[in-house]
Amino acid sequence: EQLVHGLKQAAAQTGIAFTADSVGGMFGLYFSGSLPQNYADMAASNIEAFKTFFHGMLDRNTAFGPSAYEAGFVSAAHTPELIDETIATAHQVFAEMAK
Repeated sequence: EQLVHGLKQAAAQTGIAFTADSVGGMFGLYFSGSLPQNYADMAASNIEAFKTFFHGMLDRNTAFGPSAYEAGFVSAAHTPELIDETIATAHQVFAEMAK
């Protein structure tokens, strides 16, 4: 929840159409104004924006799954501090994308 909330907040602060959701330690990232409810919704999301985000994060040594259709997982290895660092990095990437 910390990661999803922080990413949504960072995207909103930079004006990027983005949402995310989580169940337990599993999460999904969506470059869309609303949570997808089915495959058609997911296919209509901005896949190019996901690619830009993915590569921007990877360039900053933060890896997410490489497909917009993948779920991500948070584990016990992801401390609150590491999640905060990830959110701060995402804010940088979102800001760059908003230019």
